Amino acid sequence: MLNRRASGLITGMLPVLLAVLFPAPAMAHVSEQGLVLLLPTGHYITSGVLSVVASIILISLTPKHIVQGLFKPGTRHLPQVPANVCDAVSLLSFLALAIIIYVGVTGPRDPLTNLLPLTIWIGFWVMLVSLAGLLGNFWRCLNPWSGLYRLLIGPEQQGLLPLPERLGAVPGLLLFIAFSAFYIVDPAPQDPDRLAGFVITYWALTFACMVIFGGPVWLARGEAFSILFDLISRVSPFGNGPRAVPGFPGWALVPSTPLPLSLATFSLVVLAMGSFDGLKETFWWLARIGVNPLEFPGRSAVIGTSLLGLVLAIIALFTVLLLAVWAGQKMANLSTQQTEQLSLELLFRSFAPTVLPIALGYHISHFMISFLVDGQYLLAVLGDPLATGANLFGLADIRVTTGFLNTPDSVKVIWLTQATIVVIGHILSVLMSHAVAMKLFATARRAALSQIPIGVFMVLYTLFGLWLLAAPRGA
Repeated sequence: MLNRRASGLITGMLPVLLAVLFPAPAMAHVSEQGLVLLLPTGHYITSGVLSVVASIILISLTPKHIVQGLFKPGTRHLPQVPANVCDAVSLLSFLALAIIIYVGVTGPRDPLTNLLPLTIWIGFWVMLVSLAGLLGNFWRCLNPWSGLYRLLIGPEQQGLLPLPERLGAVPGLLLFIAFSAFYIVDPAPQDPDRLAGFVITYWALTFACMVIFGGPVWLARGEAFSILFDLISRVSPFGNGPRAVPGFPGWALVPSTPLPLSLATFSLVVLAMGSFDGLKETFWWLARIGVNPLEFPGRSAVIGTSLLGLVLAIIALFTVLLLAVWAGQKMANLSTQQTEQLSLELLFRSFAPTVLPIALGYHISHFMISFLVDGQYLLAVLGDPLATGANLFGLADIRVTTGFLNTPDSVKVIWLTQATIVVIGHILSVLMSHAVAMKLFATARRAALSQIPIGVFMVLYTLFGLWLLAAPRGA
């Protein structure tokens, strides 16, 4: 049995990202949810949308110095984690990843009793990404590459080849889109052997590119998750730097210098990926692709439509926001001379990152039920990772319950919590967008005019996000 699994693992170490082209029997995804919400959510959705509208009006009337003062970094720096401690944490992270992969390959085949898929999809994708938006960029120490790189190669070692500056963070952007395709489109991303192949391939590719292009360079511009954590942690009150600087949430997203175009686009891809991940489960989407939600044929039957939907979601969000920024530019520049006008690229690079609080809010809300249920499975598996009857720390005694999904009162509390998080994310985005506009435009009037189309975009996306939370799901 072990030899057969090892053989499957070796095969899986081929570029697993191409596996979406080969249909296979689908299994239940660890992080999916099949909940039909039978609550009168219409008035809650209306209240959420009106809250965002009211925040737009209120912020537009707030004096410039107050809005900009919110997003000034604090004056106190928290102690920086020493480099050697960071390296030690990274080495431990690498060792833990190796153990988790081994346990995943040799452990049970059920994704809900196997440590690897539960750790990757719940522990990493759901929990760590959410925590980064609240606590800051701990991934710079926790990533499983930098410690080993500094130990074997050295901190000051240059890469063998330069990574062209004109590429920006495009390599990392493409890898994140590939990851999104694996997560959303692949027939069985939770299968332990398949997932182990993906993780090993990605780890090896990253370390090889660090050697070729230099560790710090590749982590900053080519490693998808280092870029993701850097961007998401900018929503945090502590920012994304090596030394935490407490301030108002999102202060690190209102910089004096706009982000490069590749990073601004990355921000939109994060939001588009999360939004489509929710949309593809709804009865509405399944009806569009001709699938009966009550007789879902499995992920392998919708590979093409899921991949097309993901691509269209990215293109659509990019296009809509670009049009909103363009319309805002035209409205703000109606009474100015041509020489005073700001370029569309500069405006897009400035405003696109302000959607990250929306992406973070929806990420937390979308996976809340998965976290509440599958988090119990993760704790139980940590108590008996090899299914040998062990009971480490007493965790194997945990009995997974979903009783909180069976009563209207508890479901109502969960949905209202999800909706509140989404609305808070949108309001924070509105605040940041207006602060950015006040930095870019000379007068408050021009800044307010530039925000009208973007404000409409924010309101409509609030409506869309709350509808996604309440929409019946069948996949």
